[in-house]
Amino acid sequence: MPFINGKEVGPTGYGTMRMTWTAEPTPDAAAFETLNKALELGANFWNGGELYGTPEYNSLHLMNKYFTKYPGNAEKVVLSIKGGLQVGSLTPDGSEENIRRSVDTCLELVGTKKIDIFECARQDPNFPIEHTVQVLANYVKEGKIGGIGLSEVDAETIRRAAKIHPIAAVEVEVSMWSPDIFENDIAKTCAELNIPVIAYSPLGRGALTGALTSVSDIPEGDYRHHLARFKEENFQQNLKLIDEVKSLAARKEVAPAQVALGWIRSLSDKPGMPTIIPIPGGTTVDKVTQNLVGVKLFSDEEMAEVDAILKQHTVAGGRYM
Repeated sequence: MPFINGKEVGPTGYGTMRMTWTAEPTPDAAAFETLNKALELGANFWNGGELYGTPEYNSLHLMNKYFTKYPGNAEKVVLSIKGGLQVGSLTPDGSEENIRRSVDTCLELVGTKKIDIFECARQDPNFPIEHTVQVLANYVKEGKIGGIGLSEVDAETIRRAAKIHPIAAVEVEVSMWSPDIFENDIAKTCAELNIPVIAYSPLGRGALTGALTSVSDIPEGDYRHHLARFKEENFQQNLKLIDEVKSLAARKEVAPAQVALGWIRSLSDKPGMPTIIPIPGGTTVDKVTQNLVGVKLFSDEEMAEVDAILKQHTVAGGRYM
């Protein structure tokens, strides 16, 4: 079983829950039902942030309401929070003043539940990682947060950060759609330093669920329209990988999303790999259940088959540009 900051994570198969933002916030009653189901199924690593929403209402406000209503669940959950951005913006601000503002705001908003991991959502290029980690290390020393995480950093940055303070986890995009960390030394570095990898967007921003058959399936105004991989000229190429995932899912008699998650979970058992913990989003009980129940580990033969598929069908277009 993987542990983060001394707490066991995901006893039913590394189950996790990512609380991102949707155009229409889920009503509290429905959100609480989903969160309770996630915890019931073993998804006790919850990932949120002040960027998931607005300064007036984001995932931290939801957490405050949830743990106020269910105080007994606070110790069961490993809570990871992202911040460190300019207020109301996605622009990183790594100044000590802003990092402290962000941590203090998050602590106030989340209420009585302890923040087990705090990470700056992006590293500000104007400040070295040593500066960022040292500011957060003071909060750990004071007992205000449990540990320090990193988000979207390269292998060298991880090594430099770990020399200043133990790193609880590294959050990066990982999926069949984005296997970059296995080629750029991030996975290798985290394995050497015994740092778990938190894999966000493990379903390729919805592509690997099999729900998208064309760009027109993406709702108008959806963020994915701005991403290169979902542009028409690239998406037609990328459908080849999606179709392979759907075919494999049909043969295994599971949903395509369960294939994508099963592959990630199986990677942790490969030699030289770090523990990799996928954090699929889920706003409904049905989606959370699908992401946690029936996700099976792959055999060596199945892993080899997927490796061949990934080599044959390289994803066209960058993750963001």
